[in-house]
Amino acid sequence: MYIEVFIVAAIILFMIIYRKNTGNTSYKFIVKTVGNTYERYAPYSFKVVREKAKELGQEYTPRQYMIQAIIFGVGAAFVSYMYFYSLIWSIVYAAVAIAFIPYLTYLRCKKAYSEFIFEQIQVYTTNVIMEYNTTQSFVKALEGVRDSGVLEDPILSDIKEMIQMAYDNGTIDDAIRFMNEKYDYYIIKNMHQLFIQITREGSKDSGEALEGMLQDIDMLVESVYRDRIDRTNFYKQFVSFGLVLYLLVLLVQLLLGNSSYMQLLDQWYVILLLHGVIIINTLFLIKGIKYYHEDVGAE
Repeated sequence: MYIEVFIVAAIILFMIIYRKNTGNTSYKFIVKTVGNTYERYAPYSFKVVREKAKELGQEYTPRQYMIQAIIFGVGAAFVSYMYFYSLIWSIVYAAVAIAFIPYLTYLRCKKAYSEFIFEQIQVYTTNVIMEYNTTQSFVKALEGVRDSGVLEDPILSDIKEMIQMAYDNGTIDDAIRFMNEKYDYYIIKNMHQLFIQITREGSKDSGEALEGMLQDIDMLVESVYRDRIDRTNFYKQFVSFGLVLYLLVLLVQLLLGNSSYMQLLDQWYVILLLHGVIIINTLFLIKGIKYYHEDVGAE
């Protein structure tokens, strides 16, 4: 009964604030406050990937964040109440669920950034090879790609750094080493190694080797996009399965009867066991979500 009153009160409060503030100001202040706090203490890497996610149009709006918080909070409160029939534990689990939103935001932004970087790496390697076929110079090929307008930062800035290093040192070795260390993709390392061999041993019969490299890039891109489709299908099924696991307690209550289940809740070890079930299932779910969002395009 208490959980129903709590949920109804929360909904009514949100509707009143929504109507009073024309549906925008109310949650915009909350999101802005939380966002400013998180930006202050967030790691630099998160700030970079989130900024790029905003540029790509894949960052949530304040309205979407508020809806996500409501869904997480109400869902966690409902599930935990079905386990413990305790308003206190419902509030605790609702707060914990909402606290996971910044981490999920990081994973989502990191996925968008990873996909963007991989696409830029594909463009970089392909266009450098095509430019080299015209200029027969690795540095000139880099300059052609730099001026082509097909790349964006941070790859574009790194190419400019490579060109400057090549002119300062008189060789391409340090520039290639710089790029290899920054982007751990074997297509970059293989392409750079090929250009080092061409530079040192001459350009004889380099066309066939570069053509083979282009085919390798095309095959890699195809396999990566196929992996994305497989991951998406797995993710939908995994999340559905993980959410259903939370509701198994309802099946237990149907088998035992509500009165017998309430008697079990008087035992401390039963409470501890139920907390363990929720925590283990949550870790299981987060691990799957993390797998879906990480290493997109990685090799």
